[in-house]
This record gives sequence, structure tokens and C-alpha cells, in this order.
Amino acid sequence: MPEVQAPPPLPKSQPSFGRRHSTIIKLLGVGALVLVLLIPLAMITGVLGERLRRRNEAVADITSSWGREQNLIGPVLGIPYQYKFKAVKEVPAADGKMERREVEETATGNAYFLPETLNVSGNVQTQMLHRGIYNAVVYRAQTTLSGKFVPPDFGPLKIDLKDVQWKDAFVTIAINDLRGTREAILLDWGGTKHPMLPGSQLPGYTTGATASLGSEQPIAAEIQFSIPLDFNGSEGIFFAPFGVQNEATLKSNWPDPGFRGAFLPADRSLRPDGFDATWKVSYYGRDYPQSWTSRTGNERFTTQSVSNSLFGAQFLSILDAYRYVERSIKYGVLFLVLVFTAFFLFEVTARQKIHPFQYLMVGAALCLFYLLLLSISEFIGFSWAYLIAAVASTVLITWYCRFFLGGGVRTLMIGAGLTGIYTFLYITLRQQDYALLMGAIALFIVLAIVMYVTRKVDWYARDAN
Repeated sequence: MPEVQAPPPLPKSQPSFGRRHSTIIKLLGVGALVLVLLIPLAMITGVLGERLRRRNEAVADITSSWGREQNLIGPVLGIPYQYKFKAVKEVPAADGKMERREVEETATGNAYFLPETLNVSGNVQTQMLHRGIYNAVVYRAQTTLSGKFVPPDFGPLKIDLKDVQWKDAFVTIAINDLRGTREAILLDWGGTKHPMLPGSQLPGYTTGATASLGSEQPIAAEIQFSIPLDFNGSEGIFFAPFGVQNEATLKSNWPDPGFRGAFLPADRSLRPDGFDATWKVSYYGRDYPQSWTSRTGNERFTTQSVSNSLFGAQFLSILDAYRYVERSIKYGVLFLVLVFTAFFLFEVTARQKIHPFQYLMVGAALCLFYLLLLSISEFIGFSWAYLIAAVASTVLITWYCRFFLGGGVRTLMIGAGLTGIYTFLYITLRQQDYALLMGAIALFIVLAIVMYVTRKVDWYARDAN
């Protein structure tokens, strides 16, 4: 019988495209999930912005009634004088018609002089006012402006002494908000008390106080002055260096001041129960002169130049709960990437199957942490809120992973990893100056761990099998 030949073997079926590129597809899917979870993170950021605006409105409402940020500017000695100028006017001529002639007229201007020395001493006692769940820092400031004026020199201003109206001389100060003033303001001018009436006569300023000196005697010698002030304010207190030599001493019970403005304190002492600071400033650090007049050509003294020379302290928390939450949300993507990377490594090294829905649920729990942190921190402070939100999220995610990771070491690794990540984030948030450095080092370490764990993985062989 003829030998029956065996049929040729059937060609091996080729694996599908999805099987041959499963790792790449999985990575793309995880990346897509991270992008999808950016939507709830963006929504939480929107909620944070809305709550922050509401907080700012409540604070503005409180401070508008108590007293705003105070800029204490002055004192300035003002002395009126008469001057002549020429103007072109239409006057009747001999034939009854009008003709233009140059005539000489007399007007009154003010000459302004800044003090030779200015000493500011202030005691600022802060307190918290509440409006619902929101707090505002306000203060009561007891300050004294003292120093001396030297006899005014009218020569550089080209003013004749016979034109000076000494009887109308005045001393004026400017301050942002006088509604919080508790007592009448008195000027001690060479031992004589002068009441200061509302309104500032300093060019460019309207809010303040002015005292009329009411003496026809010229100022021929140094005059010592003193102006005690007791007023309310909020946010900060700032001074202008109007003297040739300026010294300001400020003490407060606020433990976390922000020294702002054109000059920093020469000496400072920060304590848990407050601070002491001393500034020593000369007039070389400002842009306006020591004397000027109200006539055209003296535009160097402007409100902008004065604002640029202010110095003082701010009574605001540099990072309050809302700022901490805002900074923590910026690390949201890092959290998602780290946890999803751990899951992906489980799939690669332990052949553990994790469904995209399980990725999504864990990502949702990570996003919910920030909403918990925001809502709880409005009532009990950031530190305790962070602890509660971190523990709740870690327990929830660890409990959920127990069911699809099979419990044991893998679940403990997830719980321990989340604990470490949340602890690292809290330390990073507290380290204002080193936050970027710590974040960069952490990312480098995580990348090194991933590279070490996957160093022997044959990705082509894994997809082929």
C-alpha cells in the first residue's frame, strides 16, 4: 500500500496586535487615566479659589470697619508765602476796546519742610476678629512721632523772608484711615500743645490731621516736636523716612511678621510671643527733597515717590491654610504617578492583573484627599486637617487594594508608601525655601527605584509571551 503522508503542520497563529504591544497599551492607558484625573483636581482648585475669594471678602469686611493698613506719613511743616507772577489778561483800552496785556498778580503758595530728625516708636498689639469661619488679623497701635525741625531755609526756594506768612504756618501728617483713632491728636510743638484737626494738607493726601501753629514769630531756632497717636489698623503698618536721619522702633505680640518696604530693620528679635525691630534710615534712600513749594516745578515730591520709600511690618501669615492647600494640590499629579507606577510594577514583576477601573477608584481617592484637606482646614487648622485627611485616604486606599492585590506584602507596601508620601509632602510644604529642592530629590529617588526594579525585565519577551 502506498505510504500515507502526514498533512503539513498548520502555521502558528500570530498573536494579536494588542497582545504584542500590551505593555505600551497599558502605559498609554495609565497615562490617559492620569490626564482624566486632572479634571477633578482642576475642579478642586476652582473650589479653593472660590473659598479664598469668600475669605478675602470677609476679611475686607472686617478690616473696613476696624481700620485698614496704615501708612503713617509725616510730619511736615508748611509755611504759606506770597509770590508775584505775570499773567496775560484782557483789559479795557482807552478807545473802549479790550486788549491783551501782561499784568503782575499776587498769589499765595506753601513752602514745605521736612524734619531734621524723625524718631518713631510704636507698640502694636494684634488680635483676631472672626466673621463666620473666617479670621482677620487686626491691631491697635500706640505710636509716637518725635524729632526736631531746624529753622526753615527759604534761600534755595527763592522766597523773600518779607513774603512769608508765619501766622498761618501749620504742621500736617497723613494717615490712611483715621476712623480707628481712639483719642484726640495733639501736637507738642516746643512744649506748646496744639490740637490737630481732621484733614491733611500734604500735597496728594487728604486723610490725616493738621495743626495750626498760630504764631507770628519766625522759627529761628530748633524746635522739638512730638505727636502721640493711638489708632486701629489691620494687615500692616508702614512709615515714611521724612527726616534727614530716621529711627523707628516697633514691637508687637505678632510672632510671624513680614518686614516689607524699601528698608529692612537694622536690628530685629523674633520670639514666639512677638518681635522687636529697629530701623535706621537716612534721607539718601528716597527720591524726594527735604524742602519744596507748591508752585510748578516741584514735582519731585509725589505720592508715588513717598510710597516707594515706605518701610514697616506686615501682620499676615506668609502661608495660611488656603496657601498650603494650594501648594499641596500642585503635587497631585506626582501622587497619581507614584501610586500608578507602583501598580504598574506589580503588574510587570508579579504578573498581577489590575483593572483600569481599579486604577480609577484609587485615583479618585487620591483626589478626594485635597477636598477633605480644604474643607477640614477651614475649621481646625491645616496641621490637624492634613493628619485627618491623610489618614483617611491612606486607610481607604489600603483597604481597597487589599481585595485586588491579594493582601499581604503588596497591600502593606501600598499603605507604607502612601504614609511615606503624605509625610514627605507635609515636610515639603513646611519647608518654604527648600520645597523645590526636596521635590526634585524625591523624584530622582523614585525614578532610581523604578529603574532598579525593572532593570532585568525583558519587555519584548514579556509581550511575546
